Amino acid sequence: MGLEEYKGVFVFAQQVDNEISSIAFELLGEATRLASVLNTEVTAVLLGSGVKDLADSLAEYGADKVIVVDDPALKDYMTEPYTHALAEVINKYKPEIMLVGATAIGRDLGPRVSARVATGLTADCTSLEIGDFPLNPIPGKEQKHNQLLMTRPAFGGNTIATIACPDNRPQMATVRAGVMQKIEPKTGAKANVEEFNPGFEKNNKYVEILDIVKAVSDTVDIMDAKILVSGGRGVGSPENFKILEDLAKELGGEVSCSRAVVDSGWKPKDLQVGQTGKTVRPQVYFAIGISGAIQHVAGMEESDIIVAINKDEDAPIFDVADYGVVGDLNKIVPQLTEAIKAAKAAK
Repeated sequence: MGLEEYKGVFVFAQQVDNEISSIAFELLGEATRLASVLNTEVTAVLLGSGVKDLADSLAEYGADKVIVVDDPALKDYMTEPYTHALAEVINKYKPEIMLVGATAIGRDLGPRVSARVATGLTADCTSLEIGDFPLNPIPGKEQKHNQLLMTRPAFGGNTIATIACPDNRPQMATVRAGVMQKIEPKTGAKANVEEFNPGFEKNNKYVEILDIVKAVSDTVDIMDAKILVSGGRGVGSPENFKILEDLAKELGGEVSCSRAVVDSGWKPKDLQVGQTGKTVRPQVYFAIGISGAIQHVAGMEESDIIVAINKDEDAPIFDVADYGVVGDLNKIVPQLTEAIKAAKAAK
């Protein structure tokens, strides 16, 4: 494999029902940062049917070029045609880096594409950097420069691993939603579109979609919330979440929770923050009755302000909190809610 042939940072621009998923814009922001270090371009790969009109929105968020594969075979996501399309794009255009969102689609697509183009894949990354590998020089081993250093939690979140793919291209990673930041959009930007179609021929790997049932949920998307009031096992019971809901209401925020709460059946998984839940970046994050295990912290540590309330003064959550209150949440949270009410009434 001639590694020098591979150039550019590519992003799989996921779309569902002809609407670009938010993760695509987040990845374009990160790709822009990586590309500036490598002095190269950012390319978005848009797969679907009747999707060409979506290309300009990708240009607004940082894509220098948009490769469009438009075919009826790609109308709804199916593993084989999407794998074929993205693998052929990689074979033709030879990207140095290929980023895919760690969504339900991306987690299915990414590994299959990496296997088909004979390269590695680091899954569920939380940080990407350009640097040397090995990180520290090893006698007798070449240290390669300008490598993609892919960081992800490992062993259940108990350690952080930094992984590279120095001998194969592209360097592929799936990245969790909410981890990377979008750039400020360049309103009115027009895409440099290149159309490519490798051709599609049904084979024994194709599945048949019998029906598509769209779930309807009243649950808010906590990833969009500016203020989150998050509860853990220390809240004590599902009924006791009422005091958190009252606080969230006064603040104009939303309620979220830890994995222990979901495992106990107190709240739906859509509200879970953490390594196996959602990654959030609110302006203010209240961690109430949450111990602060690394699996949870991985999903909220980038919040602007973190306020922790816990009766255990040695709880790990205080290590990442900007403000901490040691005490009984059943007394503190209602008092805080009343204080906010009074302050609002006094205005």
